[in-house]
Amino acid sequence: MNNTLKERLDYEATFDCVQCGYCLPVCPTYIAFEKEKHSPRGRINLVKMAAEGKISVEDMSEGIDLCLGCRACETVCPTHVRYGDMLMSAVEVIKEDKKMNLREKLVRNVAFKRILPKKGVIRKLNYALYYYEKSGVKNIVNNKQLLGKDKKFAELNLALPSVKKTKKISNVKNTKNNQENMKVAFFQGCIMDTFFSKINELAIKIMETHGVEVHQVPSQTCCGALQHHAGETQDTIELAKKNIAAYSDENVDYIVNTIGGCGASLKEYDKLFKKGSYWHQRALKFVEKVRDISEIMDKLTLEFNREIPYQAVYQPSCHLENVQKVFDAPKDILENVPGLQMLNMEGQSLCCGSAGIYNIIHFDESMKILDHKMKHVQDAKPNLIITSNPGCHMQMQLGVEREGLSKHVKVKHIVEVVAEACEIRC
Repeated sequence: MNNTLKERLDYEATFDCVQCGYCLPVCPTYIAFEKEKHSPRGRINLVKMAAEGKISVEDMSEGIDLCLGCRACETVCPTHVRYGDMLMSAVEVIKEDKKMNLREKLVRNVAFKRILPKKGVIRKLNYALYYYEKSGVKNIVNNKQLLGKDKKFAELNLALPSVKKTKKISNVKNTKNNQENMKVAFFQGCIMDTFFSKINELAIKIMETHGVEVHQVPSQTCCGALQHHAGETQDTIELAKKNIAAYSDENVDYIVNTIGGCGASLKEYDKLFKKGSYWHQRALKFVEKVRDISEIMDKLTLEFNREIPYQAVYQPSCHLENVQKVFDAPKDILENVPGLQMLNMEGQSLCCGSAGIYNIIHFDESMKILDHKMKHVQDAKPNLIITSNPGCHMQMQLGVEREGLSKHVKVKHIVEVVAEACEIRC
């Protein structure tokens, strides 16, 4: 049993950690909770002890469950420990070991199989949110404090963005004015498509305006990030296969997305398959084309037409930096936006506490991490927070609302900032 558990928990990789502690200052949960089991080093020890049979899987889960999965530890690790791989193996083992009640099984089935992978359902959810706001019900819920007894959902309701109706994907290839001689296929994403479809539209317009040929891919599906983080590996593999197949016929240079978290998932599709296998080879070809929108915009000669008079801080997506290793492109773009003053913020790269659905499942812990982040925001005194991921966007908006800053501080995606400076609208 233990040998099998050692294989399932990526046991050999735990010995790569030399316990140096370089990861501690960049780990949001260690900073917030000040316990060794909530640090990367501590979690690796928990995995090792569980694999050796010294503690139970349930004991291991106490530290693993509260990990944000931000993977900042990987960026600073001097021995290049594959923490993300160990974390995913532990999450999968915990999920398989845990006896879920009927409610948990139902929620997982509905969310991971009936909603996220279904574009039609996502579109209906988008319409429901659109009418929830436009009908005035959202304001009534906020003003009458109808969710007052449930602090979590009352606060999350405040963070909901203004939603635009999502347009149905059509198999369009815009070939006009292809000055840059660049062809890209666009990946929409589920949460982005539901809550922030306007940002996707603006991203496409920015590219097309600057001569990029943009292909839409109707057969695309959910990236599988949330499923993978929940230990639903087989579901993730099936979604990966569908996306790899959907984009394989597109003769393009890049596969572009506006979502730091989804992009990271797409970038690691090759890890889902056995090395050398048919799907591993296809995944490698797919992965090498995946790019964040900031990487594409950084390649373009952006035509800025107006000044943007903001004092801003940039809150990078953890997975954009720590998984995709995109550090410079967003900062280079923002530094060149006319009128935009970028401010230094302490702890800029620390996770905001969103982490997929972490802020729903572990609300109190997430808010403690967010409060720490907002202290740094307030010290920097910006009037704009710039993001690169929908979860981060909503979490930072929630932070602004919680601190009573909504009249003075806006939250925008980097695409919105560039579009505003280029006078591009949708």
